[in-house]
Amino acid sequence: MNISFTKKQEEYIAKQVATGEYQNNSEVIRDAIRLHRIYRDKVIEDLRREIEKGWNGPESPRTMDEIIASKKNG
Repeated sequence: MNISFTKKQEEYIAKQVATGEYQNNSEVIRDAIRLHRIYRDKVIEDLRREIEKGWNGPESPRTMDEIIASKKNG
């Protein structure tokens, strides 16, 4: 696998290793992927919960056009 990083990302990874919390660059990347997975799973679960609330909630007396117009107008 070949992965390219920006200079700024490389600097960040090197700083993390320099703190002593990680032994090498690979550990930093593995930790970042693990945290990304946790974050992504939480976001998806939160969205599913909110969608479920919407489906199971009371019906709105407003039309879709009224709802969209209210969002556009602030």
